Amino acid sequence: MKAAITVWNGRISPVFDVCREALILDIEKGRVVSTITERFEGASPLTKISRLSQLGVKTLICGAISEALSHELTDRNIDIIGFVAGPVEEVIQAFLSKSLPTAALDMPGYCGRRKRVRGGPGSKGGRRRQRSRLIKTTVNDKQKKE
Repeated sequence: MKAAITVWNGRISPVFDVCREALILDIEKGRVVSTITERFEGASPLTKISRLSQLGVKTLICGAISEALSHELTDRNIDIIGFVAGPVEEVIQAFLSKSLPTAALDMPGYCGRRKRVRGGPGSKGGRRRQRSRLIKTTVNDKQKKE
């Protein structure tokens, strides 16, 4: 099985969309048998995805990733373990031991377990919309009492 890890200065690259290189791991029986570094300098995000697919990558481990690229990877049958941060070696060990995702290697500020949180509780539009609903509810309650 092949996995790709986006890399920047020995750590997980913070954003897949603009990453410049990935470490491609060839894994057999739970061990890394070979690695290659794939450079993406100047490549568009879709070109990166095409290259990962050509290389036979089945899992991508990365930092943040845009929703559009996430869908494109999924369409190409590449699993994503996103919003990961930390030193590459620690991430590789966690992946090999099947302990990824783990809170210890989540990106700072990341608050979900591999689900995108858009708009807060219940995905009803976040705090502004919730506050707006709260104000409307409070006004409606006052009108009912009068």
